[in-house]
Amino acid sequence: MAMDASIEIDRIQEAAGLIDPVFRDTPQYVCEPLNDRLGVDTVLKVECVNPIRSFKGRGAEYLLHRLGPQPAGLVCASAGNFGQGMAYAARSRGVSLTVFAALTANPLKVDRMRALGAKVILDGPDFDQAKDGAKRHAASTGAFYVEDGLLGPIAEGAGTIALELLRMAEPLDAVFVPLGNGSLINGMGLWLKRASPATRIIAVCPAGGPSMEISWRAGKPISTGPTDTIADGIAVRVPVPEALEIMRTAVDEVMLVTDAEIVEAMRLLHSTTGLAVEPAGGAGIAAIAKRRDEFAGKRVATPLTGGNITDVQMRLWLY
Repeated sequence: MAMDASIEIDRIQEAAGLIDPVFRDTPQYVCEPLNDRLGVDTVLKVECVNPIRSFKGRGAEYLLHRLGPQPAGLVCASAGNFGQGMAYAARSRGVSLTVFAALTANPLKVDRMRALGAKVILDGPDFDQAKDGAKRHAASTGAFYVEDGLLGPIAEGAGTIALELLRMAEPLDAVFVPLGNGSLINGMGLWLKRASPATRIIAVCPAGGPSMEISWRAGKPISTGPTDTIADGIAVRVPVPEALEIMRTAVDEVMLVTDAEIVEAMRLLHSTTGLAVEPAGGAGIAAIAKRRDEFAGKRVATPLTGGNITDVQMRLWLY
């Protein structure tokens, strides 16, 4: 079926009632020890306590609902979390899935994609090279090519996070959202623009993978050289033009955080909440910490987008 990048508010509302309940109504709360450290009233939206340890199941679930049967199967590229979401949704519907991932992909994420029934092909030195492999596979096999950031239902499923956040009584001054290909920020941003227009929407990119931030400032897609960041889940070298176009109406600001700031945020989260998040999952907290003086005493929120972190990474980054 034909499908584009457009995002509809009504479909975000629909997705909230259709995606698998294991991904919905995730914990959202203010952590007082964290607030004491930051000086900012911070609402955590915990998206790493589900079968795939990330928010990606939301968009994958709604996408496959919208797509319907796919006799030739599906193919996508992923750093690992989106592939897990797709694998979970495809398995429950009896649809075959092939995931292309970089040769450097997190082995924990690769193993979990395979455990969920996906065929995983490691191809190329980074995510964008793996994406090229996925496109070639689709052309040769007839499988439906799924690109995160390009298809509206993925963003609409992710947008349900904002819908849930706004069920809390107190208004939000800002929401800090990790930015990869754009599905999460666009889904959340468009819902917030409609339902809470006073809330500032701030996207967060890694300094070692700044193509989306550079492109945002330039007003056009600009590809960069190889990424150099521990935040593999939001390390983008080649922006999706359609996602950038939607960001013009969904996002107020894009900012960068360094790997050192991300690690500090991961450690802060672990010590104050007991949660072990992956680098992309801690990017929002890194940004809040960086802007703590500006947002002191205000109420902000961030989704902890993923917790797929290996034992080696935990020892390296959390202790």
